[in-house]
Amino acid sequence: MKTALSIAGSDSSGGAGIQADMKTMSAHGIYAMTAITALTAQNTTGVISIQESTPDFLADQLDAVFTDIFPDAVKIGMMANAALIRVIARKLKQYHARHIVVDPVMVATSGSKLMQEDALDTLTHELLPLAELVTPNIPEAEVLSGMRITSAEDMVAAAKHMEQSFSCAVLLKGGHDLNNANDLLCRNGEIRWFHGRRINNPNTHGTGCTLSSAIASNLACGMELDEAVGRAKEYISGALAAMLDLGKGSGPMNHLFDLKSEYIGKEG
Repeated sequence: MKTALSIAGSDSSGGAGIQADMKTMSAHGIYAMTAITALTAQNTTGVISIQESTPDFLADQLDAVFTDIFPDAVKIGMMANAALIRVIARKLKQYHARHIVVDPVMVATSGSKLMQEDALDTLTHELLPLAELVTPNIPEAEVLSGMRITSAEDMVAAAKHMEQSFSCAVLLKGGHDLNNANDLLCRNGEIRWFHGRRINNPNTHGTGCTLSSAIASNLACGMELDEAVGRAKEYISGALAAMLDLGKGSGPMNHLFDLKSEYIGKEG
């Protein structure tokens, strides 16, 4: 069985972060492991409070995973501060981690801020150069590139700038009222568009976590990056199209929409 490690924050409502990553990896037949960067008290309406892991405890978690069940891929999500990012970068280099996918989580779907100001410089200079892929959305890409993005042409320019700056491939996600959820992959200076259809579902909590975890899962299985991205987009479209409706705010998607098992409970 292929394995993957999620380094991210815990979402008590189960729709994003570690919980979304584990569901996504499991749905792809991957054995999921975790290193928790923060505990969050949150639900579909917002983040109530955050309790960050200490750098030493995060290091212990990473040591525990890498020295026992070595992951075939690593997905990285919420990292609240520079100290935690430095620990992650150090351990990834120490263990020669492979297939690293970074989802630069800065703001939750609800609008709550999840990354401190001092973390950005550490992220761009110490962690992203270790990654195979970074997956920013439009607002995150504007921060990372220092560019305003209002068109498809802007997406191309920003993606090329980020790839050159960080020395890793960039999947710049559409959406945010720009070009109907088409995503742009910039790899080795080459551009490829992944066209998607906008699904009329307001419940998008955890979409970024889910997409990056699906890509990491596909990379763990040995897919090339282009195929891994394309398959991940198909998966997330299916999860959104299942139209799960939970919670009072922006709810989660159905990560297990394709799961068929005699052990699934049936009503009645």
